[in-house]
Amino acid sequence: MWTEFFPEVTTKFTEDDRLDHAEMERCFALQMEAGCDGIIVCGSLGEGPMLSHDEKIEVLKTAQKVAGGKPVLLTVNEAGTREAASIARRAAQAGASGLMVVPSPIYHTDPQETVAALRAVAEAGDLPVMIYSNRLAYRVDVTVDLMEELASDARFVAIKESSDDIRRSTEIINRFGDRYDLFTGVDNLAFEALSVGAIGWVAGLVTAFPRETVAIYQLMKQGRRAEALEIYRWFRPLLDLDVSTYLVHNIKLAEVLAIDTNDRVRMPRQPLSGERRKAVEKIVRDALAVRPKLPSLQNSPRSAEKLAAAE
Repeated sequence: MWTEFFPEVTTKFTEDDRLDHAEMERCFALQMEAGCDGIIVCGSLGEGPMLSHDEKIEVLKTAQKVAGGKPVLLTVNEAGTREAASIARRAAQAGASGLMVVPSPIYHTDPQETVAALRAVAEAGDLPVMIYSNRLAYRVDVTVDLMEELASDARFVAIKESSDDIRRSTEIINRFGDRYDLFTGVDNLAFEALSVGAIGWVAGLVTAFPRETVAIYQLMKQGRRAEALEIYRWFRPLLDLDVSTYLVHNIKLAEVLAIDTNDRVRMPRQPLSGERRKAVEKIVRDALAVRPKLPSLQNSPRSAEKLAAAE
């Protein structure tokens, strides 16, 4: 169902801690202009757990306004299943294309509880679901065996694989074939995951560097591995910023330097300061100083072959 590239966008705030819809529209538009295939809102990077349900629906609607009919998914990352089911229903009523569902980030469910909670949210929203498997950040591992238990429900259509073990991607493909659309969710494992069969990428640093991130994905899809790898090697120090307790702070600061926005975060987070801020600024500025020239994504050899076959 989903075989594409999705940014997990940041949520923008005003100086008095309200949603900044105008700035979100501008930043989301940069993603669409770069060639992203949809938008995922209110995830970890979008500070979803810090947003009220009303705010989440507002962010969803802003993304829908910009997406031009492309899919917009709402992340469900509530502490309790009752609350998760509630926002899933509201997302469906608001026209969300689907849900990205995280097991409770507060209570670390056992396998039986994990399956029951995911099923309850899918039933409540009755929308296509991307299962977000991130055992490091959320301490709940949606294992391949649990994916098999959920496979009988057609609403579970995709996996965002963020276990930080590249072997898991192959295990999923070996077990299920194309039953699930497999997305990589770890920025600094994206090239590796796409190389072994992931068909999509839910990206973070794309919010600051949309064209470079999309270029890697498109080049890999076109079979132009060497060109993708050259960009990826340049990108790696930046992509490492996504794999951090401070990923929201890091990426919002990268956005400041790369797309001229702000790095306001919602408390208890505070913008980076001191030596940590200097270190991230150096990584971003060093990358900007040697930003690569991107190859054309048109008229690749593989595209030409397809065109010739069609003729």
